[in-house]
Amino acid sequence: MNTNFATYIDHTILKADAKKNEIETLCEEARKYTFASVCVNPTWVKTAAAALEGTPVKVCTVIGFPLGASTSEVKAFETGNAITNGAKEIDMVINIGALCGGDDETVKKDIEAVVNAAKGKAIVKVIIETSLLTDKEKRKACELSVLAGADFVKTSTGFSTGGATEEDVKLMRAVVGPDMGVKASGGVRNLADMKKMIDAGATRIGASSGVQIMQGLESQSDY
Repeated sequence: MNTNFATYIDHTILKADAKKNEIETLCEEARKYTFASVCVNPTWVKTAAAALEGTPVKVCTVIGFPLGASTSEVKAFETGNAITNGAKEIDMVINIGALCGGDDETVKKDIEAVVNAAKGKAIVKVIIETSLLTDKEKRKACELSVLAGADFVKTSTGFSTGGATEEDVKLMRAVVGPDMGVKASGGVRNLADMKKMIDAGATRIGASSGVQIMQGLESQSDY
């Protein structure tokens, strides 16, 4: 296991009432610890990109968030706009209703719209919202994400009925194989939670508790 835990973390603030000073603090923290990215709503991408200019920390944003119910055309436009504003990572929510209704083609085309809009400019993580899905639907969502050319699958928005579980991360990893990214997001609040998700197969962790996780790490002499 890579024990440079900071490189796993997408340091996240997605609450509706987030203010500019909170985004700037998020970026300061990300610079301090060299997290993989900061994950912010699209309205804050420019602010974050300016704050992180010249650092290795990327700007991640969310598309079709949190319901996934925007049209594919809107998701593609939103993706292009976010990239123009400085986003290097795109976390998009699938069309959950289409998936649950068995309309696999719509789900695949929806993901492809975002993948095509981001191609060569940003990586795409597909949020499948595991808490709303059966295991069969989770597998299908992962399979369709692979077919659509996404870079990651991600468990959750953090705004639905549940977050990441070890079982879901293991299932997702088993479906996508060893080379695709798996992001565990929602409810990862401390170092112990994070280690469990990494052991289950996660290669990225979405958390608003990145600083607390790193402080927990610093307090342990064996890491």
